[in-house]
Amino acid sequence: MKRRYWPIILLIPVIFFADGLYAGNPDRQGEAGAYELTMNPWARAAGLHTMTTSMISGVEALWLNPAGLARINRTELLIGHTQYLRGSGISMNALGFAQKMGKNGVLGFNLVSLDFGDILVTTTQLPGGTGATYSPSFFNLGVSSAYTFENKVSVGILLRGISESTSDLSAFGFAIDAGVQYVNGPEDNFKFGISLRNVGSPMRFGGEGLSFQGDNPEGETPYQLTFDQRSAGFELPSLLNIGTSYDFHLDKRNRLTVLANFTANSFSRDELGAGVEYAFNNIFFLRTGYKYELEGVDNKNVYTGLSAGFGIEAPFKKGSNQKLGIDYGYRASNPWNGSHNISLKISL
Repeated sequence: MKRRYWPIILLIPVIFFADGLYAGNPDRQGEAGAYELTMNPWARAAGLHTMTTSMISGVEALWLNPAGLARINRTELLIGHTQYLRGSGISMNALGFAQKMGKNGVLGFNLVSLDFGDILVTTTQLPGGTGATYSPSFFNLGVSSAYTFENKVSVGILLRGISESTSDLSAFGFAIDAGVQYVNGPEDNFKFGISLRNVGSPMRFGGEGLSFQGDNPEGETPYQLTFDQRSAGFELPSLLNIGTSYDFHLDKRNRLTVLANFTANSFSRDELGAGVEYAFNNIFFLRTGYKYELEGVDNKNVYTGLSAGFGIEAPFKKGSNQKLGIDYGYRASNPWNGSHNISLKISL
């Protein structure tokens, strides 16, 4: 079989799953869990409200469209920190690494963790707190592979392990992401991407925290027994992204990219948005975007829809492909004071 048909074959499962996820279902909102899988830890995509399905590249692509992982120079390291909904006390830390394997293949991984700070332990007798504190541990680890075909189609797949736990409760699950990117045009101006995210096993909490002491239900001798409760299982927040973008090269130094993106959520309303990125000499970047929910007049999301960001990516020396970059992204919210992302990238 000729190699040009392989991208079409690999696209078939994405289309198959997409058919089941296409329509948003607001009636099921809140029924899924592990919503940290929808919290973007990377600044560049955050500045465009996570709508860069078609154009995202490198390690950052592991969070949105793993097909973009294939578009790196050779080696890439990315570190990110997020103040999530500033004022809520929640932050995210992320680390990612990618390495080219051969001419067209890339392997990568990323690790994302949430920090909830110290939370007071309360009881019915002491609702103001016992004096003790605890901090939940939420993290996920993804391993991905991507490949670029000669006809400018790249495909990628990612396997992610998800862990949520406290001192006496824990849940673990697996998820699969898959994506496709296509570029065309005289200078690769046109880009199109599809990604399917968070398709995986249901999760369920278990542990000593679900145990309680109760009286012996049978027998004349009274004594205490330990009973285990079963918690309800929950699905992962599966979603489908479809995006496109076009680069307008105003001259040799100035580029303007416009993009649009549609997100179909399995457990909430669908979202539609657009954004713009301006680049000067591929060193300085400005970004802004707007995203809103469909199937309703009022935006029920905590985000107001507005996002903005900027970045600087400079070579270590003139004419080198080895670069150091820093990006900042902001997404406005109501309530709280928005989410603030900052990322540091080293590309070798």
